[in-house]
Amino acid sequence: MTGENGGPVFEARDVSKSYGTVRALDGVSLRVCPGQVTCLLGDNGAGKSSLIKLLSGVTPPDTGTLAVDGVPVAFSSPKDALAKGIATVFQDLAMVPVLPVYRNFFMGREPVRGRGPFARFDKRTARSVTREQLESIGIRLADPERPISTLSGGERQSVAVARAVYFGARVLLLDEPTSALGVRQAETVLRYAVRAKKQGVGVVLITHNAQHAWAVGDRFVVLKRGEVAVDADAGRITLDELVRQMAGGADVARMQRDLRDLREDHGG
Repeated sequence: MTGENGGPVFEARDVSKSYGTVRALDGVSLRVCPGQVTCLLGDNGAGKSSLIKLLSGVTPPDTGTLAVDGVPVAFSSPKDALAKGIATVFQDLAMVPVLPVYRNFFMGREPVRGRGPFARFDKRTARSVTREQLESIGIRLADPERPISTLSGGERQSVAVARAVYFGARVLLLDEPTSALGVRQAETVLRYAVRAKKQGVGVVLITHNAQHAWAVGDRFVVLKRGEVAVDADAGRITLDELVRQMAGGADVARMQRDLRDLREDHGG
């Protein structure tokens, strides 16, 4: 699937970013197509966080461009990105734990009944839509009145995914959504990411877990020291190669040789 002009729905073209003397990103390009999961991987310090800040509108690139449907865009804030259909689910979810699930689902976009001074929050619609949308991605919620803090970490992430899709996200950026979750909860989040993809959303999964990426990815992009080290479709790379590239590839092999030589020098 492609964007409105036959190309990717969202892309970064040769973007770079520096913080003082530190070159965080150097000529990075990324294409996001609707109905696909693109996995962005890399070790700590590889540049993943810097790239998601550019894609989500938190910070602008120093050089290079972002484009939606092939048309260059400039985001001055995440709100600008959201207006173009680029929604981000950050690691630290923007939710209020004590509020009910349905209030979190509609936070900042509350449905109302009536007009002017007679306008009031439409609780019935909010409850109904929340239940319907969560059921559409497989979450059976008996009582949307329950505080969102009573849901598991995976379910809260999934509520954020459902909310973004409901409000028209064309691209969904998932920032390390499984990093603090157990195996079952991580599986829950990954399942709902795939369901978003099947609804035609372009999903970008940012992760340092190659196994999670491998389970759902259609395309894999590995960053290393702020540059693209791998950009490959599924089927053109093996899991072992993906792990090797994430771990440093030749750098790891060289380190292993150096450690082996060090042991031998000390009679180990």
